[in-house]
Amino acid sequence: MTAVPETQRAGAFRAGPLESRLIRMSSDAFARDVWSRTALLTRGASDFSDLFSAAAVDELVSRRGLRTPFLRVAKDGETLPEASFTSPAGVGATIGDQLDDTALWRDFADGATLVLQALHRTWEPIADLVTGLGDELGHPVQANAYVTPPQNRGFDAHYDVHDVFVIQIEGSKRWTVHEPVLPDPLRDQPWTDHRGAVAAAASENPPHLDALLEPGDVLYLPRGWLHSAQAQGEVSIHVTLGVHTWTRYALAEQLTRAALATLQQDPAARRSLPLGARQLDAELDDIRARLLAAVTQADPRPLYHLARRGQRRAAPLGPLAQLSALRRLGAASPLRLREALEPRWEGTRLFTRVGWLDFPEADVAAVSRLLGERRCTGGDLGVPLAERLLRAGVLVPADQ
Repeated sequence: MTAVPETQRAGAFRAGPLESRLIRMSSDAFARDVWSRTALLTRGASDFSDLFSAAAVDELVSRRGLRTPFLRVAKDGETLPEASFTSPAGVGATIGDQLDDTALWRDFADGATLVLQALHRTWEPIADLVTGLGDELGHPVQANAYVTPPQNRGFDAHYDVHDVFVIQIEGSKRWTVHEPVLPDPLRDQPWTDHRGAVAAAASENPPHLDALLEPGDVLYLPRGWLHSAQAQGEVSIHVTLGVHTWTRYALAEQLTRAALATLQQDPAARRSLPLGARQLDAELDDIRARLLAAVTQADPRPLYHLARRGQRRAAPLGPLAQLSALRRLGAASPLRLREALEPRWEGTRLFTRVGWLDFPEADVAAVSRLLGERRCTGGDLGVPLAERLLRAGVLVPADQ
């Protein structure tokens, strides 16, 4: 497994949507036998009618005022230009990149697939699922929906550079899955760099899995696994949860950056090379030794926190509720720590997903108690400190 250590030990998963909704096995067994190793089809994993639906698609397309890039349209394996399905929306909404429901209807009726992107930002039930799954897995998660007309093939065989959970919502779709031509590809190693090998493997090798997904089924594919899908005799809707895995390579990148930052403070590393490029072998040996020492001595804990902070946004914050809380703030005002901040101390500086704050020594104990207890009143902190944390978006009213 390839994420930061505290989330990847066997048994480290907390109870959440992975085991309760997406698989029919223990999360420990999934971590040990499936995760990043092999495809897994789970029949009847859950009833997903609360998650997404055809009515949700119609609402998002026709009533929410969505703009690109929250939707793209594909036909015959090609993505259509955005200008072909966007337009201004009349008085007071003249921005030209809004979805044009009439144009989208015509494209869909003509066989195009609608891809609703970043659903974790536009549809609350999916946002809740993505938040829980990201916390459970320890990797960032995002969601797209694919709405495919009858008999449409969608995209040709390809692989993704992230893991996916495919959730069949409505209709059915046949999936053909082949083993990787490039195991565990990184984000800058897309399938288009191996187009010939992908096409050959998909056409010449027997599939690892050839299955019809029906509502409630979930298919897990590690990054790099080849796949293509075709709708059957009715409209197919599936949601793909993309798991953007942290990798050992990503940790190596972070360690290297930390080591280079250390070398910036080393006068010997900053010294100019000799004139005429003399004695380069000795110079290389010296800087190699200094770099290895800097990597070895780098503190890994900030890297773990960096990975955690990068998984998702802090919990939603309502600006009007926040202003109201500031105006009525008093010693008895109930407050709570904003969720998903991933706070950590470096000395008297507090780092969070929404920025950092420096505190005088006299305030560190009170803020540390807040981080542990998560709830307080204005009087517990002192109103001036509570006001500062509200303004910074670290505290929110307890009823928000």
